[in-house]
Amino acid sequence: MDLRNLTLFRDVARLGSFAAAARTHGCDPSAVSRAIAGLENELGARLFHRSTRSLTLTEAGRLFLPAAQDALDDLDDARARLSETAQAVTGTLRLGASVSFGQIVLVPLLSEMRARFADLSIELVLSDDNADLAAERIDLAVRLAPRVQADVICTRLMPTRYHVAAAPSWVNVHGRPDRPEALADLDCLRLTLSPFSDRWLFRQGAGGDVVEVPVAGKLSFSNPRAMADAMLAGLGPALVPDWLVNGPLASGKAIDLFADHVVTATSFDTAAWLIYPSRAHLPLKTKAMIIFLRDRAARGLQPEPMSRR
Repeated sequence: MDLRNLTLFRDVARLGSFAAAARTHGCDPSAVSRAIAGLENELGARLFHRSTRSLTLTEAGRLFLPAAQDALDDLDDARARLSETAQAVTGTLRLGASVSFGQIVLVPLLSEMRARFADLSIELVLSDDNADLAAERIDLAVRLAPRVQADVICTRLMPTRYHVAAAPSWVNVHGRPDRPEALADLDCLRLTLSPFSDRWLFRQGAGGDVVEVPVAGKLSFSNPRAMADAMLAGLGPALVPDWLVNGPLASGKAIDLFADHVVTATSFDTAAWLIYPSRAHLPLKTKAMIIFLRDRAARGLQPEPMSRR
């Protein structure tokens, strides 16, 4: 399978038109159209719905896109590993993330990063704003929801899972709710971000029915770690991601109130994503950090034990 055709397919899907992909690659739109047609012939499936006004992925295209992206990512990783053996990773890398994810997950990895990349300077840019990578000069960012933009690449770093957790002291006073719907009558801790602030979704098993539970409470937070600290202090149940609460759950400082359910406020397929600028030649420092974070995620990111302040 022609890798150029795979690349063009990915970029057409990302940019939404043959013309935009052609501009990115410095070629004629007809060449892009021929490449996509050739790929469709090779696969025996139509990848795009074409009309005079729009270009959208078919069901086959939506299924094929992640496989194409994985193949291109694997090739990029292999090239970067070869390059890394031949030249040092140098310069300054601006690595962006949300405040809580950066503090809990990335800061404990900094010593390992420094040992791996002795000649690389790292600027950790932590903000809960959806920063513009180009405007903020960010080389690589970790985000907890994908942002589909024409000028960035978005690839999955690791899956995430949410838990409704409470401190043992809260359970001792209020009891353990016997079903998710009982949360509607409790004083819950909530993020100010919608839809986390007003309803949580529960599903028991992969094919179970989805139960939507409205939640309310007198305490809400703009920062997930502050909310988790309040939960550990016994102030109420909270919907928290695994990377933030795995330590307290393992140590018994927090209890998963509905361990037999999958819980979310958005999608049941939640993940952390790597976001980086779309460039013809990605800098070695960015490629090397992408490889490091993927390898580290594959082995399991071990966040620092979160303690009550």
